[in-house]
Amino acid sequence: MQNKTSSKNKKWSSVGVGVAGTLVAGTASAAFIGILITNVPNANPAMGVQTNVISPKYALVPLAIGTDPIENPSGVITTYGDLSTGVQTEPDENLYLELSGRVPGPTAGYNYGHHFLFQGHENAGNLAYLTRINLDVKDAAHRITLLSPVDATTGLTGFNSIDGSTFDPFSRTLLFTQEAGTSGGVIQATLAFPSTIQTMDGILGKGGFEGIHPDDHGNLMIVEDAGGTSVNVIQGDATSAKTAKQPNSFVYRFLPIDPTNLAAGGKLQALQVTVDGTPLKFNAADPVGDVFADAQVKLHTVGSTWPTKWVTVHDTAVDGTASFSANAAAKIAGATPFKRPENGVFQPGTGFRRFFFDVTGDTDSTSGTEPALAARGAWGAIFRLDLSCDGDAGHLSAFFLGDAAHASFDNLAFADEVTLLAAEDRGDTLHDQLNTLDSVWAFNVLGPVNPRRFVALGRDAIAAPVGAEDNEPTGLFVSEGSDDVSRMQGRFLNPLRARAFVTMQHGQNQTFEIVLPRPVF
Repeated sequence: MQNKTSSKNKKWSSVGVGVAGTLVAGTASAAFIGILITNVPNANPAMGVQTNVISPKYALVPLAIGTDPIENPSGVITTYGDLSTGVQTEPDENLYLELSGRVPGPTAGYNYGHHFLFQGHENAGNLAYLTRINLDVKDAAHRITLLSPVDATTGLTGFNSIDGSTFDPFSRTLLFTQEAGTSGGVIQATLAFPSTIQTMDGILGKGGFEGIHPDDHGNLMIVEDAGGTSVNVIQGDATSAKTAKQPNSFVYRFLPIDPTNLAAGGKLQALQVTVDGTPLKFNAADPVGDVFADAQVKLHTVGSTWPTKWVTVHDTAVDGTASFSANAAAKIAGATPFKRPENGVFQPGTGFRRFFFDVTGDTDSTSGTEPALAARGAWGAIFRLDLSCDGDAGHLSAFFLGDAAHASFDNLAFADEVTLLAAEDRGDTLHDQLNTLDSVWAFNVLGPVNPRRFVALGRDAIAAPVGAEDNEPTGLFVSEGSDDVSRMQGRFLNPLRARAFVTMQHGQNQTFEIVLPRPVF
């Protein structure tokens, strides 16, 4: 039986990123997180084994590694980040929850504590799965719980590329996204053990979904990461490299009929942006025109602001609950495509009226070094969506345009109400082209933006050999862990209660807590 970690000890020995602001010179202002995150001067080079470097007042404390045992193995799923066949399963987005009462697990009567970290694994081959790290448990035999066992007949889970995750306090379910192109979609899992898991393909559609986030009315924001058609980087030059990608992904909003029961259906909508009086839409017949459109420059110009609305792409009351392609429906409805949005987050303290999301771009310097493409988001970008009180109308602004030093944005998280953290996912090609591994950046959303490198990610011994996939920072998550509607992350963020996590995906597949190792006065 395990004892719950006291809140007093947790405050000083294991505080998340957001707590920093309350420990500076006696102040209670969370905005002081911006002072504590001092710039790590350089990214790690893309050669050999490299050590993670984090801003000096913080530390990365290991929570799990790929070879750690699962307490209830199932088929080839035996360890946290590796199948028994040797395949790495890539734990992705972290989701932290503090739950009251006795939380069940595989061992009847065992005390699993109250603090949990959930992950979906990006593995393919119908063998992606869900794990729960029991943070209060010290016994390695009960530390990591499998929530999605394999089918007894097929030996498969039936899931692929599980990436984004969230807790919906209205339905009281865990929601996970499968970033698997047209085969992807959203799955819903109960907190109970064994967890009941169902796909939502007839409600939310199929698509390469990644980030998913509820608002205070039980609506869901979902971002899609689906690559588009490749075109030449120099317009009209058929001999130039084909590494520029047509914008092909959408930002969605789901309005449930009953927020406590997502399976009851509702309306799936997609964001439409109007530039100079004309909605910016997908043009299947002209990918070159889409890539080099003047409207794309205006959309990506920092400080520009363009009106938005939501267009309905599927309504279960009209269209039924058969599986459908959300991406195809969004194109038909005239929604605005982006270059691979990866994640999004509501800014705490804005009443769920301000939503930041990022786009990865082309992840290739051949595109980025072309000025025409750099101005159109080839290096990636971060957008800010401001919504009206009813959420139906809004304005989209380019918050930050990526460049060679700040590129390929992926996971986002707010460390406090003004400090936005953004992890990079440059990929092996861009790592090698620029001799630069990934970083995690801190942005002041009130300005001046002045990004600071919070983490320079390293590379472990498994990811270092030629042909191996480099490590990437993912699962970036800062939260109080509340399961209550009144304390949802987008409502406000209490830095005294927040904890922060990140995963060093690929290679050894390590998950860390980001901590302040000692009080700062």
